Amino acid sequence: MNPTVEKILKLPAYQRVLLLFLVLALIVGAFVWFLFLPQQDELKRLQAENQRLQVRLQQDQRIANNLPKFRAEYEKMKKRLEEALTELPNRQEIPSLLTSIAAVAKDNGLDVVRFQPGGEVNRGFYAEVPVSLRLSGTYHQVALFSYAVSKLPRIVNLHNLSLKPARGKGGQTILDISCTAVTFRFVEKAPKGKKK
Repeated sequence: MNPTVEKILKLPAYQRVLLLFLVLALIVGAFVWFLFLPQQDELKRLQAENQRLQVRLQQDQRIANNLPKFRAEYEKMKKRLEEALTELPNRQEIPSLLTSIAAVAKDNGLDVVRFQPGGEVNRGFYAEVPVSLRLSGTYHQVALFSYAVSKLPRIVNLHNLSLKPARGKGGQTILDISCTAVTFRFVEKAPKGKKK
């Protein structure tokens, strides 16, 4: 037999029991230190990850529940943007809009004395396009012209309206009218990589 085993067998019973508990304590300690504690750390990490994912799932679920509402709101905003862009012509539509303003003046009986487009004033995503107008007609014709301009599909504002009596014609006072019609156009951003 092995001399170490013989020494252990010759020990009194209480020492052998103590030695057995010591060996068992070492085995249990090694198990706890090398297997159980690392698994506990991993379990805590996984529980924290699970908690974080549960919170994110609840947030995503709330978003998913509101998705039809967000889509409807997006479509509504998209439609409003399209409507707003129809009121802000692009560069190609400005000449036809200016022609429309002159036609509205003539249709309402005003004589167009001067029609002079000015330089654009850039305001960020839109630009102001002023047109200096000098017209001749009656007060009623000016009122009809102003009303017709307000009904154009594009935004046109009349600024600096000045009315001066010029001459009488058949009992009516003809006015010399000068104003600035300001319309707006959408400014498209230049493509990236290209300089103006």
